[in-house]
Amino acid sequence: MDAELLKKVALFEGLTQGQLAKVAQLGHTRDYPAGAFLFREGESGQEMFVISSGKVRISKSVPGIGEEALAILEAGQYFGEMAVIEDSPRSADAIAHISCSVWAIERSKLDQLMFTDKDLAYVLLWTFVRTLSERLRETNDKIKSFFAISRF
Repeated sequence: MDAELLKKVALFEGLTQGQLAKVAQLGHTRDYPAGAFLFREGESGQEMFVISSGKVRISKSVPGIGEEALAILEAGQYFGEMAVIEDSPRSADAIAHISCSVWAIERSKLDQLMFTDKDLAYVLLWTFVRTLSERLRETNDKIKSFFAISRF
């Protein structure tokens, strides 16, 4: 993915041209047909993804119900970032909702870049914090709705 496209991704919008050029060298492109799993809940994760084209569905398997879609992400959005922040299993499935192309960034490469460029690390980590906070708030709202519905 080139630096111009990266600039349009919310995670990278606070970076300078030089920093964007460094980040652009980290990843590699992968293509998935509709229905393919990019990763499964419970697997270990060592990379995050930016969607270049297509759509990716983030979902959980709910016992007795089946797949519960949490989000459908489109080009320019990113996911799997928890794997580059912490060492714990994937918290959901990522499935190609329609055929898609993603740009994968390995945790070790991003760690190395953030270690050598502290300004870049500061911008990325604050963006990660905001993203995780927004997603937690959305999850809390869904839980409230679920409990409100289940009372009837």
